[in-house]
Formats: sequence, C-alpha cells, structure tokens
Amino acid sequence: MLMCRELATIASDYLDGRLGPGKRISVKVHLMMCRHCRAFVSNLRHTVVLMKAHSSQTPAPDYLLRLDDEIARVLADQEQSPSDR
Repeated sequence: MLMCRELATIASDYLDGRLGPGKRISVKVHLMMCRHCRAFVSNLRHTVVLMKAHSSQTPAPDYLLRLDDEIARVLADQEQSPSDR
C-alpha cells in the first residue's frame, strides 16, 4: 500500500499524468482513504493552477534587488534578536 510520504513525492507526477497505470491506481486508492493526502493533492492542484495563471507576469526590473534587500534585513533582525525556539 502507498504511504503518505511516498504519495507526497509523486503527487506532481500524478497531477501531470506522468505515472504508470499501477501507480496511478495506488494513488487513487490512497486518496480515497486519506483525507490529509486528499487535501495535500487538492492544494497542490490549486497551486499549479495559480502558477500557470500568473506565469506570464514579469516582475519589475528591481524586484530581485528589493527582495534580496528585504531578506538581508529580516536575517539581520533575527540575528540581533534571536527568538525562543
């Protein structure tokens, strides 16, 4: 029987139709019995749809520079005030 961890590793292939018939049936059976994996695959499917819908958008020219600056700022803040983890 397919385990949750294995399903997580092949979920993209399942959604893309790249699994053989036997593995695809195993995934479907697992999804019928496991609500957590059903939710995972559903969320992954929605993510794929959203990414395809926005894949034609190009970020502003300075986007990566601003992103790098923000990441550096957050990391510096974390180093100055470590959390209680």
